Amino acid sequence: MSVTAALGRHAAEAPGRDALVFEDARLSWRDLDHAAHRLAGLIAATTPAGGGVALHLPTGPALALIFLAAARAGREAQVLDPDWPEAMTRGILAELAPAVTVTAEPGLAGERTIVLADPLAPFQAVEPAFAVAAEQAFGHKARAARVAEPDAGLPFYVGFTSGSTGLPKGYRRDHRSWTESFRGDAQEFGIGPDDVVLAPGTLTHSLFLYALVHGLHAGARVVLCRRFRPDLALRLIEREQATVLYGVPTQLQLMLDAAGDKTFASLRWVLSSGAKWPRQARQALSRAFPESQFAEFYGASETSFITVAKAAEGVPETSVGRAFSGVRVTIRDRAGRRMPAGRAGFVFVESPFLFMNYACGETADLLRQGDALSVGDIGYLDRQGFLHLVGRAARKIVTSAKNVYPEEIERVLESHPAVEAAAVLGVADIRRGERLVALVRLRPDLAVAGAALIAHARLALPLYKVPRLYAEVSDWPLTRSGKTDFEALGQTWAAGRFTRLR
Repeated sequence: MSVTAALGRHAAEAPGRDALVFEDARLSWRDLDHAAHRLAGLIAATTPAGGGVALHLPTGPALALIFLAAARAGREAQVLDPDWPEAMTRGILAELAPAVTVTAEPGLAGERTIVLADPLAPFQAVEPAFAVAAEQAFGHKARAARVAEPDAGLPFYVGFTSGSTGLPKGYRRDHRSWTESFRGDAQEFGIGPDDVVLAPGTLTHSLFLYALVHGLHAGARVVLCRRFRPDLALRLIEREQATVLYGVPTQLQLMLDAAGDKTFASLRWVLSSGAKWPRQARQALSRAFPESQFAEFYGASETSFITVAKAAEGVPETSVGRAFSGVRVTIRDRAGRRMPAGRAGFVFVESPFLFMNYACGETADLLRQGDALSVGDIGYLDRQGFLHLVGRAARKIVTSAKNVYPEEIERVLESHPAVEAAAVLGVADIRRGERLVALVRLRPDLAVAGAALIAHARLALPLYKVPRLYAEVSDWPLTRSGKTDFEALGQTWAAGRFTRLR
């Protein structure tokens, strides 16, 4: 089964109901199915089987429909970020070598490039605009080809995540990896035709692209917006009576700040990914969304879902949850030997959700043991089966001959009432090899001394894991996915753009 196989069934069962909403534009199930089918025929006519379709478009009706159509046509949609610098975009395109590129930027025009004049035009304008642009690009009118249901093992998506050098890393997925995750998702959350799914971030972020495709697969109405804005997201929840909200912690916190004393009772699930939700923000979440349940995911681009932590399941504070439905988690050493409960090692994952391979860019040093895969995260399972992350191997700091994983320290610092975010860096030191430095973003109107943070950390950490140097960074850098940008923070430290906390 492909990721678009259910569209026709939903169109037959509820033809006039809204399937997609983009801010003020709407598309019914009947029109969505027709548009995806016609666009798929055009894509199949203009790209060879197995060819990639690079999508260099802002989030909007065109990106959503052409992505779905490429999947239905059995082609691989390569979703590029239009905010990348032009030189980076050209370098990625050179590595991918797509059969066709669809863009809104005339400056990127080249051989086999379709340029859409208005990628934010209403849904109904996308298919005719694509047909005209394709004719201009190829010099002849394309006749839509007949499209068969794609095989589940075909690649349908290349997404991108930042590598350790900051350059995009392309990972490839087949249809089965997502349709199998839809099964697990159904068991965990039961999303269906009565739901309204709000995905308020850009579709270049796989979380929101997944929310779009899974929501449509489940028969839910899916609501999108061009870029995340907390006020707009709240208005869409209220107007559309959204029942499921996807977000990253930074976005959710901004929504809570914008909500003030207002409540939104339509939500039944708030689903968070990308970082641990701060304990001190749970009450605010319950006040704003009083009828909702909260769950957060831990995973990676290569693995998709690994664990889920539901607020109602008594997950330990230091845990990222239990294995997601359909996933098996084991802890092993580098040689593949399994570790007992409570012992830290590499987190290995077995599931039908794993990616195919890397499409381009820097590749990670993955560990494999049979069907099990590890991206290098370090953690342990407790006796109840909850996973506790110690850190990521790539961020390990060696200080005074001891291995330290900064994530553990960051979680402790972020539990302080004054600290909104923390990042621990390893700075070269003659005596220790590396010295621990903690950079923090403080909550509005709150202040704290470095000595107070040392005392707070000493309550939970051994002395060698407690940083002695603390600094506040007011302009906290984030990646496109809303996570802390550790590379940029390293540059901030090197440039001295911080305020020392004494």
